[in-house]
Amino acid sequence: MIDNPRLDLVLAKYGRSIVVVLVGIGILAFLASGWVVATPSTSTSHQYADERVSSDVDTSAVVVRNGTLWNEGDRLENSGVYILNASPELTLRPETRLTNATAEAPVDDGTVSHELTLRFEATREGTAFWNETKTLVDESPAVENGVARSETTIDVESVRDRQREIERELSGVGAVDVRLEFRAAYETGAGRGVQEASTTLEITDDAYWMADSLSASDERRYRTGTTVTTESRNLGLIAGLSLLGTLSLAAAVSLARRSPVDEAAARRAVHERRYAEWISRGSIPMWIGDYHVSLDTLEDVVDVAIDTNERVVHDTQRGLFAVVNDGVVYYYSDRGLWEETAWPEMDLDDGSAVVDADAPLNPEELELEGSDEFSDPDDGFDDDADVWRKL
Repeated sequence: MIDNPRLDLVLAKYGRSIVVVLVGIGILAFLASGWVVATPSTSTSHQYADERVSSDVDTSAVVVRNGTLWNEGDRLENSGVYILNASPELTLRPETRLTNATAEAPVDDGTVSHELTLRFEATREGTAFWNETKTLVDESPAVENGVARSETTIDVESVRDRQREIERELSGVGAVDVRLEFRAAYETGAGRGVQEASTTLEITDDAYWMADSLSASDERRYRTGTTVTTESRNLGLIAGLSLLGTLSLAAAVSLARRSPVDEAAARRAVHERRYAEWISRGSIPMWIGDYHVSLDTLEDVVDVAIDTNERVVHDTQRGLFAVVNDGVVYYYSDRGLWEETAWPEMDLDDGSAVVDADAPLNPEELELEGSDEFSDPDDGFDDDADVWRKL
């Protein structure tokens, strides 16, 4: 334990409170450490995937007669224009693809429905006032390897003839357009949706083509699961709290063993160390000085020594601090007045101070300490009066 008078003085004043505070800190530190260990950190993260749904209507036509450009039996696919005499029938193939874009894998557990219609529409100044619709495809094809396919074929010449017939009926009142309208509805584990596209089928006396492609696509993100991760909290925090608790309890035990501390003795020790340069150890005779002035504190004695430029003598046997100046003794003792310091404190419980009265004593043991003072001096004493005068 640190030997420090200031610490002893603090312990004398606040020792019990400090011990209580240290015990409280130690207990709280251990409780906090246990809570940290018992409650690991948990983090939750969601897993997501991207799904892509795309729909297209492919076109193709078979050449029915030889020509300078194609031979009979050739199949033209997704051509920008088809010759009416060479390939009068147009095949339409609606197709919907379901893809897990995150894993780049097809989705097989979805359902798809296709609807493809041919629409004759009479318009005037951009506003439709009459229409006729013919359903070409209305089915729910099976999804294989992430793809759902449908197919239908139309006779373009018959479509052209019906368009001309409607135009004659209208007698130039409005224009008649032929439109292809496509609708794909789908449902997967990630959700559901509808894709729509439409275009004008342009037909002349010699050729036909689609003004725009029939295609649409959707991409959506969906949550596939949740991951819960449990991790131990900061090991440094646990170690720090445990160390704090151990040190606090150890300090409390050490201070409790050091207590109780006499406040007056601790205060005197503080003053002793503070004024050590003014204090010397020595022996102070009982009969010294004509007057004896008792001071309240050691600090007062040091002040007198400073004022008189004297030294403070510390008689450890009498527990006395004194300054002698011009026959006046300024002193401080925790034993009381000057006369009360005449005899040293004795520990009556010390067995070494007890003398066995029954034990025989030899002449050497009976010899008094300091007997030289009572031996004949070199010059001797003339008479009893001389002896009393020297005393």
